[in-house]
Amino acid sequence: MEILGSFAPDPAGLGPGQTPADEAGDRPVHDPWTDAALVAAMVAVDPAGLGGVMLKALPGPARDAWLEMLRALLPAEAPLRRVPLHVTDERLLGGLDLAATLHAGRPVAEKGLLVEADGGVIVLAMAERLTQAFAAKLGMAVDHGAVRVERDGIAALTPTRFGVVALDESVGPDEGPPDALMDRLAFHMELEGLRQRDIGEALHEADEIRAARELLASVTIEDKALEALCGAALSMGVASLRAPLFALRVARAAAALDRRTAVEQDDLTLAARLVLAPRATRIPEMPPPPPPEEDEQDEEEPPPPPDEGEEERQDEDDKPLEDQIVDAAQAAIPANLLARLMAAADRKRRQGILGRSGEQRKALTRGRPIGSRRGDPRAGARLALIDTLRSAAPWQPLRRAEMAQWADPDRPLPRVLVRKDDFRITRFKKRSQAVIIFAVDASGSSAIARLGEAKGAIELLLADCYARRDQVALIAFRGKGAETLLPPTRSLARAKKRLAGFPGGGGTPLAAGIEAAHIMAEVARTRGETPSVVILTDGRANVTLEGIGGRAKAEEDAKAAAEGMRAIGVSVLLVDTSLRPAPKAEALAHTMGATYMPLPRADARALSVAARSAAQTADS
Repeated sequence: MEILGSFAPDPAGLGPGQTPADEAGDRPVHDPWTDAALVAAMVAVDPAGLGGVMLKALPGPARDAWLEMLRALLPAEAPLRRVPLHVTDERLLGGLDLAATLHAGRPVAEKGLLVEADGGVIVLAMAERLTQAFAAKLGMAVDHGAVRVERDGIAALTPTRFGVVALDESVGPDEGPPDALMDRLAFHMELEGLRQRDIGEALHEADEIRAARELLASVTIEDKALEALCGAALSMGVASLRAPLFALRVARAAAALDRRTAVEQDDLTLAARLVLAPRATRIPEMPPPPPPEEDEQDEEEPPPPPDEGEEERQDEDDKPLEDQIVDAAQAAIPANLLARLMAAADRKRRQGILGRSGEQRKALTRGRPIGSRRGDPRAGARLALIDTLRSAAPWQPLRRAEMAQWADPDRPLPRVLVRKDDFRITRFKKRSQAVIIFAVDASGSSAIARLGEAKGAIELLLADCYARRDQVALIAFRGKGAETLLPPTRSLARAKKRLAGFPGGGGTPLAAGIEAAHIMAEVARTRGETPSVVILTDGRANVTLEGIGGRAKAEEDAKAAAEGMRAIGVSVLLVDTSLRPAPKAEALAHTMGATYMPLPRADARALSVAARSAAQTADS
């Protein structure tokens, strides 16, 4: 079956998998499963050259059917290996085969999953949870086409080329696979929302894939087509240099599937739609048409007007190749592009932990294992037996020869000779306890304007923290200083009681409130907890740290306290509780490195929803 023969527009102007333009924006809608089948075919043709696929879909019939289709299209000799989330470096990259080494008495290397997948595909489960370190190791193997292992007495460089299918099961904007992995995959595809009845058949047979793989090396492309792809990527704001290269390879794979040795325009538009459009960061701006030139009136009778379809085709042919590629890709740009870009930007800049569980910290005996290191198990740590034996195995021949010189010849030597330097202890990582510190401005100006609303909002936020089993603390600042109304606790009833009991009025010792939150955050860190701070204030400081009135000195002290808070790197959310957004509060948030959230007059629930939204934007 020919891709581009069936992909060519029909008399109605639609390609395969397209439906008539929608009423809102005249955007053709492509059938997701048809695109998915095309992607599976091209990955089967050139898995290593195309990098692979980021498949965003929860477990279900659509994802399973697509993976089965890919397995069926791959050659029988091409391996498909599944890589679990918590795979060890030894299993992923290769290392010492402990059993064979102990049996043979010399170092014996074993292949890792990446080497076993040479010529095929690896499937990464739960790619949204992969660490940056894992992405770096995988990216190095993909870029160099080889896996280098230098440890446990083994030094080897093993060539391997494979494709990657990253299964993204994220459900929120704050999750996603590492960017280093995403950039190395040609296709970013979604199958969310597809039901059993939406699943179709494969567009190609295994014999067609095999013929296309043999033909791929002889497919050529013109220089002007390369320039058009690069120009289209630039028009859509695609910054990665890998994207045009992937689009080039997709165009060549499409031509090979159509049994052609030269890339045509339909191949380029297909590549732009599948590769460039999902990476777009802006809607392309097409240049305005040139103004009509005033020609002298011709005395002859003008020719009859061409028919509408012929005129559209003529206009399309007159466009530069780059504009035609951009037109084809623009229809495939996600309709919610702005929302996706904002979510991606928020995920990159989030540095706190507000609204989530604590940071992951190293632990001695509890948590998730993250490898091993040299150490003494007598200090309370857990012995990593396998890693200890792996460390001792390469030295067995030397140790046996050394021991044989002075040992009793009538007594057999131990099977394994382990020394102190061989001991390895297991490293663990667990999430620390999160502590949310609320610092509330209870001065006269805030009490008159927003203290009641702030109390109600904090009560609702406290309930959210209790549901997540976070600890909460409450600091109120008014008059001449700050007071800790509630030390870190999980008791929701106690928090509500103290919150309802404190009055408002007096001056605004803003510096004292920030300092109190700073000290409490530092104390929480010394206990191994992860603090974050929510400050509710109008930003109008008029009491110094010494408890003396004076607006200028009070503002100077508040700025110094804000700089100190920023220096410790704690996540801070500053809620401006004044009736109108206050420049002083915004400047203070900027100095503190905090997320600033101005609020109009609202009730407690609206204030709570806004604060919770800003908190989720500030977390990591």
